[in-house]
Amino acid sequence: MAKVAVADVMTRQVVYLPEATTLDEAAQVMRDRGIGDVVVTRGATMEGLITDRDIVVRAIAEGLPPKTTSLGAIISHELIMVEQSATVEEAVQAMRERAVRRLLVCDSDRKVVGILSLSDIALLPTSTAA
Repeated sequence: MAKVAVADVMTRQVVYLPEATTLDEAAQVMRDRGIGDVVVTRGATMEGLITDRDIVVRAIAEGLPPKTTSLGAIISHELIMVEQSATVEEAVQAMRERAVRRLLVCDSDRKVVGILSLSDIALLPTSTAA
């Protein structure tokens, strides 16, 4: 099996939204940008990650109003990172161990350079997938 680096398959577009952003605003950004997640910030600090699934499961299904509920109210505070030089196999192992579907991707200075999702991995040819 060929070793594929995370940098070769990650999504390089990372969108940041403040924690005060409402769920409907975040959903519109995701729709308009064709993405399924955003990094939530408090000032200059990354607070967590919100996915389209989080909005549905943690907010809509619980009856929270999307026009007045903020990202901060449903955020996943755990940020799991992998270096862009890691192999996809290593990233998949990290996803399995932490039971997550997305990882932030950083460079050697721990600067976020992308996001790796299960859908990115699923698009790999079967001969290279982990």
